Amino acid sequence: MEIKTLIPKYQEYVQQWRRYFHEHPELSNEEFETTKTLAAELDKMGIPYTINEETGTGLVGIIKGAKPGKAIALRADIDGLPVEERNTFAFKSKNDGKSHACGHDGHMAILLGAAQMLMEARDQIEGDVYLAFQPAEETGAGAPEFMKFGDWWSKVDAVFGGHVWIDLPAGLVSVEAGERMAASAVFTINVKGKTGHGAQPHQAIDAIVVSSAIVMNLQTLVSRNFSALDSVVLTIGNIHSGSEWNIIPGEAQMGGTVRFFKREQEQEIVDKMRRIIEHTAEAYGATATLDYESRVPPTINDPASSELAERVVIEVLGKEKLSPMRKVMAGEDFAWYGVDKPTCFAFIGIRNPDIDAVYDHHNNRFTMDDTILSAASAVYAQYAVSWLKEHKDDHN
Repeated sequence: MEIKTLIPKYQEYVQQWRRYFHEHPELSNEEFETTKTLAAELDKMGIPYTINEETGTGLVGIIKGAKPGKAIALRADIDGLPVEERNTFAFKSKNDGKSHACGHDGHMAILLGAAQMLMEARDQIEGDVYLAFQPAEETGAGAPEFMKFGDWWSKVDAVFGGHVWIDLPAGLVSVEAGERMAASAVFTINVKGKTGHGAQPHQAIDAIVVSSAIVMNLQTLVSRNFSALDSVVLTIGNIHSGSEWNIIPGEAQMGGTVRFFKREQEQEIVDKMRRIIEHTAEAYGATATLDYESRVPPTINDPASSELAERVVIEVLGKEKLSPMRKVMAGEDFAWYGVDKPTCFAFIGIRNPDIDAVYDHHNNRFTMDDTILSAASAVYAQYAVSWLKEHKDDHN
């Protein structure tokens, strides 16, 4: 039995689960009902699993193959976002102020479909397949915490995952080797000047003016401090200062994010940010400090894993469905799995203007063409079977 022949059989199943999860989103570290629902479905399939009892969120199932071998994990993230949905279709979010505006509903449905297919193809599995339903991806800390739960991570030899992607036409899949998603960090800048009267600015040190200068000078961090061939982004996302129209504020706070692909550049980025921030403030007679926090490393596809994934996509969907795609500056906590073990992260096209599936991730009208998700399930399942088969000689 070829796994690809199961795509039409499970199309409606996967689509219905995606819509169920879309109706019932839960935020990071609050995925209690989602976890229970996933557990109940694995029970129906006869797949044993372990729930993270300490948190009540997230679970790992295991499918043991007909023959012994190594172990691979298939991962799906399960959390929604604090975004009020503006779609009007029948399965829109029932939870006010929460929605699956990033596509994690699709990821859970894909993995459930893959589980069904793997159970049917169990006699082909030479090793173990772990089904990792991970909470709290949106925080950036979900994966490293999930890796500490139970002993599943110590038993896994490789990981495959993916993300539905609105920039790719529905049905296309990208699995290129190398840099795929950026490292992500957040920062806060605190500026201290001197409060004064709006009519007498010479007696104050205007924190708004200082902050404005810092924002403008930070733009040179990318354009004049790093090679144009390197992908680096620095964004100031908020500024808070002042309370009245006639008072010059003496304090301000800014927040933002940095994205990059080369981990060895991070310390250089921080050092140069701090130099620009502190010296700009000093020029105005103020002071400023930088608080910097790394969130996730870059997502890098292992070359051998990507090469296998390309073969799998061609085998399951046909060569015309394998699509190149540029790396993106968004971050993904799947990257943590690839720090120590070979990983491959796929982009799965879901764009379809005919059903208004054109809005960007995190938009309040985000949606997807979910008719193609069972094809993604087959790719996941076949990748697991193929990876285990090709690494069976490595098993001790």
